[in-house]
Parts: sequence; C-alpha cells; structure tokens
Amino acid sequence: MMPLSRGDTIFRTRTSVLTLVSVALLQPSLFAQSDGVEETRAAESTTHDYPERVLPFSPTPIESITRPRLQDSKMKWPEEVKHLPDDAPNILIILIDDIGFGVAETFGGEVHTPTLTKLANEGIRYNSFHTTSICSPTRAALLTGRNHTRVGSGTIAERAVAFDGYTGVIPKTAATIAEVLKAYGYSTSAFGKWHNTPAVETTSMGPKDRWPNGYGFEHFYGFLGGETSQWEPRLTENYDHIEPPEDDPEYHLTTDLVDRALSWLDDHQSFSPDKPFLMYWAPGAVHGPHHIFQEWADKYAGKFDDGWDAYRERVYRRQLEMGIIPSNTQLTERDETLAAWDSLPESEKPFQLRLMELFAGFVEHTDFEVGRLVTGLEERGLRDNTLIFFIVGDNGSSAEGQGGSISELLAQNNIPNTIEQQLSALEELGGIDVLGSPKTENMYHAGWAWAGGTPFKGTKLLGAYFGGTRNPLVVSWPKRISPSKEIRQQFHHVIDIAPTIYELLDITPPEIVNGYEQISMDGISLAYTFDTPDAVGRKKVQYFDNNGSRAIYSDGWMACTFGPFIPWDTAQSARTLPEWDSAQDEWELYDLRNDFSQANNLAEEQPSRLAALKQEFKRVAEENQGFPIGAGNWLRFHPEDRIKTSYSTWTFSNTTRRMPEFTAPGIGRVSTKVTVDATIPSSANGVLYAVGGAGGGLTIYLDEGHLVYEYNMLLIDRFRFRSADPLTEGTHQIVVSTQISEPGGEGTVELFVDNESIGTLSLDQTVPVAFSATETFDVGIDLGSPVSTTYADRRPFPFDGTIDKVTVELK
Repeated sequence: MMPLSRGDTIFRTRTSVLTLVSVALLQPSLFAQSDGVEETRAAESTTHDYPERVLPFSPTPIESITRPRLQDSKMKWPEEVKHLPDDAPNILIILIDDIGFGVAETFGGEVHTPTLTKLANEGIRYNSFHTTSICSPTRAALLTGRNHTRVGSGTIAERAVAFDGYTGVIPKTAATIAEVLKAYGYSTSAFGKWHNTPAVETTSMGPKDRWPNGYGFEHFYGFLGGETSQWEPRLTENYDHIEPPEDDPEYHLTTDLVDRALSWLDDHQSFSPDKPFLMYWAPGAVHGPHHIFQEWADKYAGKFDDGWDAYRERVYRRQLEMGIIPSNTQLTERDETLAAWDSLPESEKPFQLRLMELFAGFVEHTDFEVGRLVTGLEERGLRDNTLIFFIVGDNGSSAEGQGGSISELLAQNNIPNTIEQQLSALEELGGIDVLGSPKTENMYHAGWAWAGGTPFKGTKLLGAYFGGTRNPLVVSWPKRISPSKEIRQQFHHVIDIAPTIYELLDITPPEIVNGYEQISMDGISLAYTFDTPDAVGRKKVQYFDNNGSRAIYSDGWMACTFGPFIPWDTAQSARTLPEWDSAQDEWELYDLRNDFSQANNLAEEQPSRLAALKQEFKRVAEENQGFPIGAGNWLRFHPEDRIKTSYSTWTFSNTTRRMPEFTAPGIGRVSTKVTVDATIPSSANGVLYAVGGAGGGLTIYLDEGHLVYEYNMLLIDRFRFRSADPLTEGTHQIVVSTQISEPGGEGTVELFVDNESIGTLSLDQTVPVAFSATETFDVGIDLGSPVSTTYADRRPFPFDGTIDKVTVELK
C-alpha cells in the first residue's frame, strides 16, 4: 500500500517571525517606503513537497498592504494552505476492552459478532497483533506510537508510582495521533473510556491539560477512569462532569456512546464537511462490571453448560477449520493453579454459567452497537473513505473475577473471599437474576477468561503469554483496501497503528509539537501488509512487560517469564510479592515460527539463545524506562503509597459533587474525623455524604430522622449502624470518628451528635486501595450507583435539610 497521492496540492511553509526577519534582510525591496511610511507586505511562502517538522504550523502571514489612510490600503486574505491530500481518509479506531482472542465468532469463538465479521469480510484480518496486556498502557501506546513505559504508562493510572516509566503521565514529548492529525486539518473526537489521566487530576478543578482535550481531541464524551457502571456511568463531556439520564430503563452506556458519536458526525458534516475526521471510539465494554440487559444474556442460556475446558476444545477446532490459526498450532494446557470445570461443585455451576452468559451477551450487544456506528457512516456517505482499525481488545480476557465475583474490586484490593460469601451476598440482593443489573458489579470466573484466550495460555495482566497480549485486528477501508480472506500473520503491536496512519498520509513524525521536542517513535507501519498478505514481517523486536510478567520478541523467537503475579489469585500474589526477586525468575523460550501458541518451551534445549534474549530484554527494558521490573506491583504490598493529594484537611459545601475517589479524602480507608454541620428537618431523609457505589462504598444518611452509617464492603459484607432515636428538628453537629488499624485492616467507628456519643460500630475489614474505579465522593446526595440498597429505589436520595459544611480531617 503506497501513501496517499498528494496530486497537485500546494504545501506552503507558514512563515515564522524568524523567517520574515531573514527575508527582510535579504530582500529589503519587499518592505518599501511610501511617503515616509513603511509599507509592509508578507513575504510569499516557499513551497515544498515535504511537511514541516514543527507543529502546529505557523500562521500564514496576512498579505494585505497597510497605510495610514484606509483608502490607500489594500486588503487580501491569505490563501488557505492545505497540508493533506484531497482524498485523505476519515479514520475510525475502535478499541474494545478486556476481550480475548477466542471469544468472537469471527476468530473462531462462540459469541455472535456479525459486525466484526462484516468488516473482516470487507477488509483484512490479523492473527498476530499484540497489546500490552493491560488497559492504560495499551491506550497510551496506541495513541502515541511509543512503548508503554517509555510514555510513563507501565501500569494503570490508578496504580501510578514514582518511577519514570510508571507515573501515569503521557509526556508532551510524545504527541498523540490526535494532536498531530488535528494540526494537519483533521476534526478529532474521542468517545468512551479514556484511562490516561492521572487519577488525582480528574476533579472539576483539574488540572485539565491531561484530559482528552489536552491531548488533541477537540471533543470528548465518556469517562476518565478505568471502568464505570454501564447503567449509571460517571460521565464527562469535554471539561465538564455530567450525569446520565435518571430512571431510563432503556439506557446503556454503549448505546449512548454510539448515539453521541453519530450526533458528532452530523455536526462534523454540517460545520466542517471539507475536513476528514479522526474518531477514537473505545467503549467501557466489555470490561467489568459485566452489565447488560437480561435478554441479551438469555440468548446464551445453556450454550456453555459443559464448561470452560470444553469451550476451549471446541473453539480450537473451529479456529483450525477456519484457518484462523496455523494447522500445526497446539492447544495449550490449563495452568495448574486454575480450576478445572469438572472440579466445581454442582451447586456452584449455575452461578458460574450465568456469569459467562452475561459476558457473552455483553459482547454481542457491543458488536451490535458498533454495527449501528458503521451503518451511521454508510447512511452519511462516509463509509467508503473511512479507514477503520477494529482492535478486539486492549488486552486479553480479564481474570479479575477470580473465582467468579459479584464485585470486581475485590481483586483490585487483594481481598480473599469465597464463593459461599459471593452466593450468600447475592441471595441478599435478590438472587441470581440480579446479576448484570445495577445491584452488582459482576465478573465471570477466571476459567472463562482463560477459555476466551484460546488457543493461548494466560489472561489479561500477563505480558509473557499471548492470552494476555494477542488480540484480533480487522482493518477495513473500502476505497483503498481490497477485501481478502488471507489472514495477515506478520508480528505487529499496537504501537504500530500511529506509524501506519502517518505513512498513509505521508506525514513525517514531527520533531517539535506545541513547543516540546519529540522522542522517537517505537512502532513501524504495517501498511505493507495491506496489499501483500504473505509479505515478510518487518518488525524485528518488541518488548512486553506488565506487573513483572515480561517477554521479548526478536525475529521469530520469544523469551518470557510468568512473573510474580497470578491474575486469577491476587490475594495469594499479594502474600508472596514481598519475597519476589526478579533476578530469580524462570524464563521460557519459544520458536514462534513453528509454535503459534507458545506450546513448546525450548529453554532447556537452547540455553545460549535464551541467555542472549534475556540480555536483549534487559537492554530494551532499560531503554524504555522499564526499571524497576514489576513496578506495577508496588501498591499491592505498599498500599500506603497510593497516588493521592497532599491535603490532610478538607472543608466541603452542600454543593460538593463528583469528587473522584482517588482525589477525595480516604474516608473508609484510613483514620478520619468527619464533621457535618446541618439543619435537620422533622423526619429527615437523604444522604449527608457518600463515597463509592453499589459495588462498594461508605454512606451516612438520614432515614425518617434516624442517622444511619453503612460500610458496603465490596458487597460481600455490610457494616451498618442505625441510631435508636430520630434526630430532632433543628441545627445539629454530627461527627463520625473512624479509626483503621492499617490499610485493609479492622476499624472502629464512633458517631456523635452534638458532642454526645450515640453508638459505635466495628468494621471487621476495610478496603485498602479503593471502593471503585470512577465512583465519587458527594455531599448531600449519592450520585452514580447507590452505596446502600436501603435507598436504591430512592436514588440519588438527596438530603431534604440544609448542610452548612462538611469538614474532613485525617487522623
């Protein structure tokens, strides 16, 4: 595939001040005097056939002649300077979340994905495309074309730590695709999950230069964190937090994202029809929580009844029959630490099956909504010249549901739990039918995630194995790419998308963007594979690292090591991590030229090759700011180092809303004293303050005048106190004094009204890291999903009195 032709388009150097001065010195006649008054005329721009290396382009000088008298002056607007060919394509990047190689039927899985299949049939598909095995890093790498640690994104934003490769900050020295294409004349937009803003910079006060708009997207609609409720998402539009519609039974975030994207396209066609567009459409789907309408899950009732081991066997055979994988590919074995389906008690299986049915329904619903987006392009006459990159997963399927969970954040907090606890809590919520609803934040068993990575081993969070890093890619561009059934098998990575776009547009990566000297690109273009399916792969080296699980690809070979962290057993990993020594890790070696699935470890047979590749990994990791190895695990055994603000006291008003948990006081996690000064009406109702949501959080509220404190311990437990007597009408001071022994430890809560103790409550355990990913701290209301089931049907349960102030002090 050759770059787009520039035709006869004129490219002009937009003259800088320095250029004007130089021209004035060399050609003084251009600055002639008339009647003793200087007549200024801008020098003609120099034309050339290569783009500038500095963005944004300098403004085109005004060519008017100015004199003291208006009638002696001449006005001339500068000619518009185009930096793109007339037929520059629209670009749509679709990035699905947390889905493995063997899920979609398009790649041999058992979940119906007609839109993905349609795009594959109209374009080309890849079976050796890779990600970083985790959310924020993949997104940073995709948007910049650089390796994840090299742009400060070695782990997710919420787990950022003070090592160069893990700060959670994409540096301005690594401009995004949106920044570059915007400068060249594209309209740019992003919809859905962002997850690349430091977790302490997401309040309404920012700073906001690291929000999507600060990285080149002229319009953003979605959520800033790593996950959110699909029913009650914590939405942001550009620089403002907004609320989804209340009590709309048809609302679902993925649907909303398509509606908003199509609306933006209508505006684009109305106001800037001569410009191409870049759209980055990255829904929260199908990341946990697996929220979906029951009817979509019901489509899969009974289809997975024989379990995940049998699913893998079926999908493997189908992948071979379809030619998705080479004929000599072997099906890898289940890790010994993962449960076999047949080992589960029969009483547990209905729970585990429903969790998988919900996930499958969620995937099909997402594909359906992508279909609406593609149809919208067709209806607007945009499809033919729209280049679509459909990346099926920012990593492999997620094992963060552990043994099956109604609250995904249990894994993020390394909290041990049992299926009996899960089922007991589920019964209190209403039974198995509430799974997938706003009442739970359910995730399926890790066995299903492993099955979703067929034929590979591993899952999300493992950089060593393709179950975590190999994701399907479909590319479709009707105007320029001929449909082909031949699968592209060249080894490529998400960092290669940006260079591909630049090559197709004949854009040389800029040297300076917005005043920042740019670091070099790590990716290479994969456009050479568009017209030549069997082209020799050009990528020689690729580096992988996530939580200490790491690998190096080098010219057909891969050396890798599992690392210290077991994604499907975070509690066990947390216990062993402090003793881990990366220098003692056992490495494996695979000849990918003959071993598509990493089935045959050749480490013992070729120790010298393995040793050389280990040295190569060390060299590349150092170049990419990958040290210390395993830095993403730091907070798992040092939760006290969690990214946080420098404040130790806060004073909030009754209008404080949408304070993201990572920027809020550590209420419920650390020892605090909270003082509420309020005027209480008779039989008062409503929330005084709350943090978190339905999946876990803390709330203090009034119910018919009774003061209630509730600690929702990630759904598996609830600690609740209710005052014996209702508070009298009038002005009161309420104090909640909390003592927590250590992160995740036991706690004691004592409540006071007007300096009189009204009761104490023991917390058997607490949340060490976070109740949620995007839920917030709110005063006088509980926005988002409700912390307490007691007032869920009255949400957002605003307080019907008056709150003068809320003061929080860290003890």
